[in-house]
Amino acid sequence: MQKIIPNLWYDTQAKEAAAFYASVFPDSKVTNISTLHDTPSGDCDVVSFQLCGQPFMAISAGPYFKFNPSISFQVKCSTKDEVDALWKKLSPGGHALMELGAYPFSERFGWLADKYGLSWQLMYVGNQPIGQRIMPALMFVGNVCGKAEDAIQHYLSVFKGGNVAFLSHYPAGSTPDKEGTVQFACIVLNGQEFGVMDSAHPHQFAFNEAISFIVTCEDQKEIDYYWSKLSAVPEAEQCGWLKDKFGVSWQVTPALMDELMQSGDQEKIDRVTNALLKMKKLDIAELMNAAEGE
Repeated sequence: MQKIIPNLWYDTQAKEAAAFYASVFPDSKVTNISTLHDTPSGDCDVVSFQLCGQPFMAISAGPYFKFNPSISFQVKCSTKDEVDALWKKLSPGGHALMELGAYPFSERFGWLADKYGLSWQLMYVGNQPIGQRIMPALMFVGNVCGKAEDAIQHYLSVFKGGNVAFLSHYPAGSTPDKEGTVQFACIVLNGQEFGVMDSAHPHQFAFNEAISFIVTCEDQKEIDYYWSKLSAVPEAEQCGWLKDKFGVSWQVTPALMDELMQSGDQEKIDRVTNALLKMKKLDIAELMNAAEGE
């Protein structure tokens, strides 16, 4: 079971976007669609899907959060033609953030925001072995610029058994980036790769709830552990969502949530949703009671 799953927040387009991405990437499909009724955002579609075999989630929950490049998804490609083909499919209606071309770190690379605003880094990796095809990449900007290495150490302390697979620092003369801050890192948390970097350029965006990471937990003890280690903004705690001290959003949820919300029993889903909406940290016993109508 994949422990950490990216979740994408849309206004109304979660089903449409998931189907679009499933048409773009190989080994991809929509696996489930559920509807949550009577939430603060009205009726919300919750979509489970896979891209290149990796689990993703999406939700249609209103126009409150917008994607930005602080979190993007790096796609590793074994040929330059793959990069070009993905660029052709993802770019219509979007815009380039780094034009498709040759760079010192890759002979074929492009960074774009697609028609929904979601950011993709498409990279030819040459003869490097490709394990995880799509890697979330976190860019620390604004008031958290320079804190990427602190974040790496924090996440490694929370998700036990992780490691730093690669780390490079900005050299002298990298203005506006400060010498010694993180130019790029790849870390492994629960067997999953994440990219991390600092950027001191004057970006007009920051981490927000548009992209969060779902941490699936086997029991209440795990939920309590991750909640205590990650939550740093009490006012952001709601329905299993939290923000860490760097502004990154997480959802700490029980693994059985999929079973409860994908049962096909709309009355059960509604009862669980109603119970969940009253919670900050999720309580498995209360959710199970709601599912059983108790």
